[in-house]
Amino acid sequence: MNSSPSNSRTIVWAVWMIASIFYAYQYILRVMPNIMLNDIMQQFDIGAATFGQFSGIYYIGYSLMHLPIGIMLDRYGPKKIMTACILCTLVGLMPLLFAKHWIYPIIGRLLIGLGSSAAILGVFKIIRMTFSEKLFPRMLSLSVTIGLVGAIYGGGPMSYMREVFGHQTVIQLFAVLGLLLAIITYWIVPDMKSCSQEAVFSDIKEVLSNKRVILSCIFAGMMVGPLEGFADVWGTVFLKQVYGFDGRVAASIPSMIFIGMCFGAPVLSLIADKMGSLVTIIASGITMAVYFFLMLFCHLTPGILTAGFILVGMCSAYQILAIYKASTYVREQVAGLTTAVANMIIMIFGYAFHTSIGSIINFVGGPDFSYALVCGVAVIPIALCLGTGGFTLLLYSSRRKVQTQER
Repeated sequence: MNSSPSNSRTIVWAVWMIASIFYAYQYILRVMPNIMLNDIMQQFDIGAATFGQFSGIYYIGYSLMHLPIGIMLDRYGPKKIMTACILCTLVGLMPLLFAKHWIYPIIGRLLIGLGSSAAILGVFKIIRMTFSEKLFPRMLSLSVTIGLVGAIYGGGPMSYMREVFGHQTVIQLFAVLGLLLAIITYWIVPDMKSCSQEAVFSDIKEVLSNKRVILSCIFAGMMVGPLEGFADVWGTVFLKQVYGFDGRVAASIPSMIFIGMCFGAPVLSLIADKMGSLVTIIASGITMAVYFFLMLFCHLTPGILTAGFILVGMCSAYQILAIYKASTYVREQVAGLTTAVANMIIMIFGYAFHTSIGSIINFVGGPDFSYALVCGVAVIPIALCLGTGGFTLLLYSSRRKVQTQER
């Protein structure tokens, strides 16, 4: 059946929008524990350490599936893989509604992470297959913005719905939305396949054996705490307990990190053009570390917290620069694979942050829960200092190498 150019263009935009909505949907599921922390802990009678493992297991599933999902998207196309992965996230929600034993929500959270990995990879795939290379950065930034809007609306509005209707009703609502999204995806997304992967395992080995790539990813992972540790889960309860804010305010303020990140990508890119990627990453790390130390040890006003989290969100866009920098350490033919590996390694640090914060809160314990939260969240600025120090060493090493070559 022949279709007119206008119809084809409409389909292209519809397919891109579906992929972007899936990216936003998985972001909402990702930040959901931030809003429902107390409800889930009471429902299953668990402590902070166990809840930290529950929140962090998402990143294990998300990270482990990056390479398999990337290969399957090439082999089978986004129609089948994205539909299956949306259904996977839907199944992952079910234990929060029906399970009695805690192990099932843990498995469900893992399934949500597994399915969510197809969101950003599906966006990459669909943009490359439906738009010109020249439009790739613009369309990707629009998709990321839509996804971050999902994260923002995983804050205040979701908290409001939870207070009015209860957390079980909110989970049921997003389960229904997930089912509708899976049906629409299978109905609209065409069966697009690209060429098969050649020598994929040797390429993976080449990337994983590159020391500078791995070090860059590890240092970048150490700096991901503000986004994947604080904004995703622990921010709301921290502002409730330590700062005494009510539920809606405490849920809304951490969302400013996602708003800041919407603007941070283009702003940091412009700065990096002038100062260099590594210098910009280091400056971002220092800024985030200083702000978190101030937040922990000084009682900041809501206005300063809001402005500060917007700044932290802008600095969190360092990830884009770090992933790009890692791709410059390899030959051009494996640069795309390197970005997938880099994102995989960085995201897995989300599990480390959630687990360590929860474990420290549980270990400190005592009657003063606020003090335990301060001790747990202190992991974030400490890790920021370590990651920034690592990038400083990489900068020194690269400049020294350039000086040696000039001689």
